[in-house]
Amino acid sequence: MKRSFSRRDFLAMSAKGVGAAVLSYGLMGCSSSDDDTPAVAVAFNHGIASGDPAHDAVILWTRVTPETDADVRVSWEVATDADFKDIVTNGSTVTNADRDYTVKVDAMGLTAGTAYFFRFKSGSVTSLTGKTRTLPEGAVSQVKLAVVSCANFPAGYFNVYELLTEQQDLDALVHLGDYIYEYERGGYASEHAAELGREVLPAHELVSLGDYRTRYAQYRGDASLQKLHAMVPFITVWDDHEVCNDAWREGAENHNEGEGDFSARKQAAMQAYFEWLPIRPWREGNHEEIYRSFSFGDLVDLHMLDTRLLGRDQQLDFNTYLDPNTGAFDGEAFMADVTATDRTMLGALQLLWLQGTLLSATGKWQVLGQQVLMGKMLLPAAIATQQLSIPQFAELAALAQLAARAQANDPTLTQNELTYLVANQYKLTPEVVALLKLPSIPYNLDAWDGYAYEREVILGTAKSKDHNLVVIAGDTHNAWANELRDVNGDVVGVEFATSSVSSPGLEYYLNLPTEQIPATEAAVVGLVEDLKYANLKDRGFMTLTFTQDAVRSDWHFVSSILDSDFTEAEDRGYSAMTLAGSHAIVPVSET
Repeated sequence: MKRSFSRRDFLAMSAKGVGAAVLSYGLMGCSSSDDDTPAVAVAFNHGIASGDPAHDAVILWTRVTPETDADVRVSWEVATDADFKDIVTNGSTVTNADRDYTVKVDAMGLTAGTAYFFRFKSGSVTSLTGKTRTLPEGAVSQVKLAVVSCANFPAGYFNVYELLTEQQDLDALVHLGDYIYEYERGGYASEHAAELGREVLPAHELVSLGDYRTRYAQYRGDASLQKLHAMVPFITVWDDHEVCNDAWREGAENHNEGEGDFSARKQAAMQAYFEWLPIRPWREGNHEEIYRSFSFGDLVDLHMLDTRLLGRDQQLDFNTYLDPNTGAFDGEAFMADVTATDRTMLGALQLLWLQGTLLSATGKWQVLGQQVLMGKMLLPAAIATQQLSIPQFAELAALAQLAARAQANDPTLTQNELTYLVANQYKLTPEVVALLKLPSIPYNLDAWDGYAYEREVILGTAKSKDHNLVVIAGDTHNAWANELRDVNGDVVGVEFATSSVSSPGLEYYLNLPTEQIPATEAAVVGLVEDLKYANLKDRGFMTLTFTQDAVRSDWHFVSSILDSDFTEAEDRGYSAMTLAGSHAIVPVSET
């Protein structure tokens, strides 16, 4: 199901203008059309960027800020050297308010696996110089990717982006969504926004095209994000907050009465995304399909998926299965719904495309770049339904074990244990005992655990080809490493998930004191069968280094997002790896 994408498609998009990319085939002389556009004073206030690298092309992006509302001619240059003595392609185009003064160029005819420099000009003003690179072809010994997600502007400084700029050997950066957040001023995670000078624009929640454009402009004014965009090509996909929280195909948790038609809001958000991100549009007027693949020679095939806006059915809700009078959980009805064969995350066409792509793929590593956790994050139902906290469950489950041992006359029971049991036996009420007996269920129905059948289809497809499968995820604001087990009990892949750039994680939602974090992380890893690593506290990013023999994941965290003077929190860093053919996650011992 590989799409054909012709020069005619590009030209049609260029004519339409919205989210389109202008073709740049090679060196061009000055055109008489340059004289048709009056000179307008401009500034490059939002930086430059590159993205969606191919073997022979890459998307280049910028935005101009004119002094007056008028058409603006912008030119570009791509060279093999920072002094632009060896220019390989150039050209010019006109931008205007219809596309929010953004410029997207598809620089074609480039050489595979090569670094390039690029810049833009308008009148006498020249942008900063950016660096990008094309995808390699043939035999490749190593590929290194950075992975980020979830950047909430008012929550704190983008120190994670700043730390990432110290990684000088990246082939590309994968952004797994929540590039922006839609909330109003004073909304989600905004406690320190005023003191940090990071209150959002516009002040109200994003609904219209103008709203989304304004928020993107504010984000792209951030110096750390601009610096990162200028040094490495981005490969991006959206999650929910590029529209609004917990979005699905036809609605969202955060789309309410009085906010108009959801479809119109979604279309406006997607148009702004294509205008402001260096992503290659497939065809004229199509802002919806962003699933696509990238081939890093014979080593890595990266398949970017849309698990959010294109095909997703509405999320299930635990409250639907709780008896309002007794609090009893209807596990039978829940399991029937969550495993329904007609329940979809990707939609039929995208799933068919992914299956066909995996069945024909030949790279040593098959990587799914997508938003939400695929690993089975099953927790005791009492925890998942928030009837007991993790510390409460741990205490009561241990007490129940002591009670069971005492009832069985276990001779190994110590006097101290008996004394503790007698003093705390009253806590084991019939209601608590019933909660402790509940089965383990998914804690996050917004993730793949809420779409179990389709997950099995994907895992089964990868398994049928004996692929080295790596799934990468964001969304949760915490770092995870999972082994991916299918319904037959076979481990068929691994999942590495990144923490957030600035959005708070479970430490925020569970109100965990710092001193309880390590024990809680250990408890979660102990409770979830295939979970091998969890970081519930820190903001950071992840790097993946692929070779023919293994893939290594390194999690990096910052000491603070509330102070621009920060360091890397090396004591919280972690590294793990998977050998080709093993599907097992093992920690990396540093020497």
